[in-house]
Amino acid sequence: MKSTLIYVVRHGETEWNLIGKQQGRMDSPLTNRGTQQAIALAKGLVNRGIEFIYSSDLGRALKTAKLISASLELPIQIDKRLRERHLGSLQGLTKKEFRYQHIEEWEKFNSGDPDYCFPGGESARQRFKRTVTCVEELAKLHTGQTILIVAHGGVLNSLFYKSISIPLSDPRKFSLFNAAINSFSISGDSWCLDTWGEISHLQGLNTLDDN
Repeated sequence: MKSTLIYVVRHGETEWNLIGKQQGRMDSPLTNRGTQQAIALAKGLVNRGIEFIYSSDLGRALKTAKLISASLELPIQIDKRLRERHLGSLQGLTKKEFRYQHIEEWEKFNSGDPDYCFPGGESARQRFKRTVTCVEELAKLHTGQTILIVAHGGVLNSLFYKSISIPLSDPRKFSLFNAAINSFSISGDSWCLDTWGEISHLQGLNTLDDN
């Protein structure tokens, strides 16, 4: 069976990334450096055979996708399933603020339980099922082709865990850099992680890990 090559990138740096505020389904603008990262990312994706672009509908991802779209001369198709995890009561706060304002919730969140659900939000397992289902459907739709997904750290987290079969209860031990290039090959139910955390295209621009 032919495989689908899928490039997945995290949006450029945002103002809230810089100060540690958790965005989730909320949003903040790209910083100047974030815009430069997105422009460099667009250049780094040229000549990779990308035929289709899919993006989260959240502003930070969509702004990044638009800069890539202009460079690759491809339209953007929006899929809301590529959104970041809904962080409920954590959204708009730093983790330190959340820890002191929601003591009991912090302990539950910090336990690493993938089924923990923020008040008003969703669990890591719910995000995993949502994003993996979406990507598998896109892979089937574009069998034998190459596509790009512009999304978020949480989406990439789910795809990494899926591709190498890490239990969702295990803590993350890998990078989720702004504007890094990552790629997967998917054939039916078979996933292969091809590349991860490529940042050479950023040409010395600093990039933040997802906190």
